[in-house]
Amino acid sequence: MPSAIDRCRNVPDFRALARRRLPAPIFHYIDGGADDEITMRRNTQAFEDCDLVPNVLVDVKHVDMSVTVLGQRLELPIFCSPTALQRLFHHEGERAVARAAEKYGTFFGISSLATVSIEEIGRATRTPKLFQLYFHRDRGLTYSLIERCKAAGFDALALTVDTIVGGNRERDLRTGFTSPPRLTLRSLASFAIRPRWVFNFLARGKFSLPQLEDRVPEGTDITVSVTDYFSRMLDQSMNWKDAEEVRRRWAGQFCLKGVMSAADARRAVEIGATAIMVSNHAGRQLDGSRSPFDQISEIADAVGGQIDIICDGGIQRGTHILKAIAAGATACSGGHMYLYALAAGGQRGVEKALGNLKTEVERDMKLMGVTRLDQLSREHLRYR
Repeated sequence: MPSAIDRCRNVPDFRALARRRLPAPIFHYIDGGADDEITMRRNTQAFEDCDLVPNVLVDVKHVDMSVTVLGQRLELPIFCSPTALQRLFHHEGERAVARAAEKYGTFFGISSLATVSIEEIGRATRTPKLFQLYFHRDRGLTYSLIERCKAAGFDALALTVDTIVGGNRERDLRTGFTSPPRLTLRSLASFAIRPRWVFNFLARGKFSLPQLEDRVPEGTDITVSVTDYFSRMLDQSMNWKDAEEVRRRWAGQFCLKGVMSAADARRAVEIGATAIMVSNHAGRQLDGSRSPFDQISEIADAVGGQIDIICDGGIQRGTHILKAIAAGATACSGGHMYLYALAAGGQRGVEKALGNLKTEVERDMKLMGVTRLDQLSREHLRYR
């Protein structure tokens, strides 16, 4: 009989299973966005406003799903975007996601707020590795993370530029979500009826944020919301000169994560970035902003061919990936598409989620009449 993971055919299936397995505050941390969550919903809905136009009578017996982005050849055109606090979602956390990404030959990214250290990922992971950097007020901390990534052999660095303050994540305010989790009268029952999650969280090592624990108290025992962390710990004076200094210190494949305008994409080229992630932080920062897919064509018209363009956010189907690449993206990345799967089943869940997308991309390329992703163009798109 197929297991619950085997029966997950798509992202909504994984979401439903994750909801059953996670305490409510933690599920809603993954699931929620800012303010009225308009932008969070728009991230996926934007793809529905665009139709694909296939060609037929093409020999598609063999298709090539690979892309080259941030200096690495990936076997899949989508990778696991760096996300924080993964051990809250499953006790294997980033380790599970890294192993799944390695199986499918794609990038694996870890956050400054990861629950596994830069050094462990560097030792244990052969797949291409991306580190997502938050620019802290403590610049010594920021620059030390860059040096640690160099020493650990990371392949690329992504500076997040859209968290100058924390977004208004009202679901987290309602549930009392913090990191580490803090029990409240409201949330107690939700934790109590999920004893497996509680056992795994308490029995499999102390929760910590290894990138921070030796520098700031928020890396160990102090409960703090992510919104508060952004507002208190990150440097609100960060500007283009700071981004250029990070690029200079890193001196490798360098990405700005959170670029949404053509003007900023041009500035990214000017400071020597090799990629941008067109991203609105999964709709968790500025509600009412455009979706990444909404902006791909405009940004590609401005800087296409000069810099890698990564469509980050809202991806739930293989057709979404093909639409983004046809609009001008080099590759895609996502968080929700694997975080629900991680919560639902650890490494096996993430492997199933990536496998679903791989199957869809291969089938959809054949149905579109293309054998390589670079054959896709806006001739294959029509907007409603």
